Amino acid sequence: MTQADLIVIGAGPGGYRAAEYAAKQGLKVTIFEASEVGGTCLNRGCIPTKTYVHAASFAEARERMAQIVSQLRSGVESILAHPNITLVRSRVEFADAHTVSTVGCDSVAAPSIIIATGSETKWLPLPDISDPRVVDSTGMLAADTLPKRLTIIGAGVIGMEFASVFNRFGSEVTVIEYLKECLPALDADCAKRLRKLLEKRGITFKMKTAVQSLADIDADLILMATGRKPCVQPDFAKAGFEYNERTGITVDDNFETTVKGIYAIGDVNGRQMLAHAAEMQAVRAVNHILGKPDGIRFDVMPAAIFTEPEAACVGPSEDQLKAAGIPYACHKSFWRSNGKAMAMNETEGMLKLFVGAGDGRLLGCHAYGAHAADIIQEVSVLICRETTLGQLRDMVHIHPTLSEVLSAACSL
Repeated sequence: MTQADLIVIGAGPGGYRAAEYAAKQGLKVTIFEASEVGGTCLNRGCIPTKTYVHAASFAEARERMAQIVSQLRSGVESILAHPNITLVRSRVEFADAHTVSTVGCDSVAAPSIIIATGSETKWLPLPDISDPRVVDSTGMLAADTLPKRLTIIGAGVIGMEFASVFNRFGSEVTVIEYLKECLPALDADCAKRLRKLLEKRGITFKMKTAVQSLADIDADLILMATGRKPCVQPDFAKAGFEYNERTGITVDDNFETTVKGIYAIGDVNGRQMLAHAAEMQAVRAVNHILGKPDGIRFDVMPAAIFTEPEAACVGPSEDQLKAAGIPYACHKSFWRSNGKAMAMNETEGMLKLFVGAGDGRLLGCHAYGAHAADIIQEVSVLICRETTLGQLRDMVHIHPTLSEVLSAACSL
């Protein structure tokens, strides 16, 4: 049996970040990965889809995707070549709370274990789900021909990004959504305006529509974009911690499970299914193992949707503030009034900035428009530092830049 200071299961964004950070702190790390390093995000998610977003054609997208994924995967392998890290390319199972075994029965023990097994597609329980036209995002990215007619089930982040991209490539796109509006995490005003813009570009939306069968869907390809669920494994029971197949592994604010020394980060704990959330959860977990305090604020988690134009948010939406009974003021600004946006011919967009009614402290910001993610990132930093509207108003923004959309929302 081999001994390590830390075992990491899964080499996605959370797993390889945990291994890298722990190794630099002097811990001896063994990390297991049954597939390619980089996880879903690098190989089948965030990076491939963003390659599609920025490609001029379907053919170019497929060519560039392979090149970029390969290059970034090599970068992750270089990170995991650290002398304190042992990368084992094998599926692994728990033998007990502090020991894991590979398929070949090689065992590794460690006082601390971080589980980072990610998530998988959540399929609708339809009677004809085996229809050969049905694919998830992985299958969509593997398609070698552009579908003439594409139907997407689900208007969340995955569905909306693919709808925007394939509409631009020339596919006839229809989006079917059970809820009354797309992108439920985004402020309803921004989501509705973005949907209306995509409708003008030719995308058909069928809102408040439940799919009962695939037989009546007239499409060459059907993308199942109904969300993801944590990847939990039967062997988790041998370790003794609490978990649920639907919601994932139960963790506390340090991402420690109900068994001391075992942690779960990223999608597998079901808290915040974002690559950057997984990376920061990895840092928190390793810090807890080392007994190091940190100031990471997981209540301030920005997110972006890379449609065209893109959308992004941080903090509660207006509906959430109302539901929570939090007194607030809403400040709006628009891309059409911004000089840089006009010069770029990107005048479609709106920003909503929410501040506390009493102290003027920034509570959240939701927006859609060119480079919305970059603007929301600025707000995220300011919220982490308890910035007020008055303080933001006094901060200089370069002219001409799109960030002036934010300063415009603060103007008297």
